[in-house]
Amino acid sequence: MTPMKVLTHRDPGYASFVETLSRRAFPAPQVRRAVEEIIAEVATQGDRALVELAGRFDGVELSPGRLHVTAEEIDAAKRAVRSSTRKAVRASLRNITEFAKRSLRRDWSARNAEGARVGERFVPFDRVGVYVPGGKAPLVSTALMTAGFARAAKVPEVLAATPCGPDGTINPELLYALHAAGVDEVIKVGGAQAVAAMALGTTSIRPVDRIFGPGNAYVVEAKRQLVGAVSIDLLPGPSEILVLADKTGNARFIAADLLAQAEHGGDSVIGFLTDSKALLNQVAREIERQLESLSRKDYLREVLEKGSFLLQVKNFAEGVRIANEFAPEHLSLVCRDESRRLAEIRTAGAVYLGNLSAVAVGDFLAGPSHTLPTGGAGRSFSGLRADQFQRRTSVVKMGAAAVKNSLPVVEEFARIEGLDAHGRSVAIRVEG
Repeated sequence: MTPMKVLTHRDPGYASFVETLSRRAFPAPQVRRAVEEIIAEVATQGDRALVELAGRFDGVELSPGRLHVTAEEIDAAKRAVRSSTRKAVRASLRNITEFAKRSLRRDWSARNAEGARVGERFVPFDRVGVYVPGGKAPLVSTALMTAGFARAAKVPEVLAATPCGPDGTINPELLYALHAAGVDEVIKVGGAQAVAAMALGTTSIRPVDRIFGPGNAYVVEAKRQLVGAVSIDLLPGPSEILVLADKTGNARFIAADLLAQAEHGGDSVIGFLTDSKALLNQVAREIERQLESLSRKDYLREVLEKGSFLLQVKNFAEGVRIANEFAPEHLSLVCRDESRRLAEIRTAGAVYLGNLSAVAVGDFLAGPSHTLPTGGAGRSFSGLRADQFQRRTSVVKMGAAAVKNSLPVVEEFARIEGLDAHGRSVAIRVEG
């Protein structure tokens, strides 16, 4: 029997459960308070706080002089990785770079109705920070899909933060990926304290202009609390997938995608919507069958029991409505009329079209960043993209004719708002 919650639109609890899928990303009070305390410690004690917090949360003994990864550690990592890893990293970075270059914003200039030259210029941020979560697996792909975009945008300085193990080391594949993606500095710090250090700076860590990357609830909350001291990309938390399929869906592929995303563990949310009762049953059976063949089946079963669901909706239109309310990180859309249904999707972080579009390819290789909004934040945020590494500046240049043409409108606004100095500052230029 599947460990996932299974409901059809005829079941008594269906409507109330669907209501819970309309989410707003908001921190739990205990998370908010804990992060406030961590930020205050880093703000007042700097490196000393980072050392103490590393011991408290990660069980590692560091010192202010050992917070940074050394050049020797990078060299050792480069020697340690296998050739297949180097090849995979190159392939992923190639697609990331090509995708990123297409989404960079470019300078432009034009004349407005009064003849003034107006435009925008875009320059990379001077120094950015990327956060790469630690945990059960080295997230090499996350390193590439954050720092790789920074490199494509020509950011001069990139600082990476990732927690080290109890022995004070970082996985060599992860270090190699950070180096290949163009990271200049790596600190062995994780959690909310890493975000605070990058935002506020310490004796040994210079602050950054913007912070990128996913993390757990504490990392996401730290980014939220530090907006103003620093800017952020988005609020990417625990992984999510929602599959929306009609009867053309392949149950084997759908079950495989759901199980793959469950591997992220923790508070991952795994969901499936379909208007086909037959497909619902097939997917439930496939999940159970495939689960038994996986090496981490007990762990995956726990994840699925905690945060997963299979729903038979009344019709496909209702499935689209629920998907937009849920605002999933990843949406797999499998249906006969892909173009029409895709046009109806408004809030997903990333959409994978058709039976053959495996979400795992997007996780590792396709090109778009897998750093995406979660917890319903897709209503307000887009996924990480290259133009977020650029700073925008507007430019205005006026000649004598443009100033004269602008004066009547400026004087009227100055009168309405009681700002006579504004009007005078333009009039004086017309008078000569």
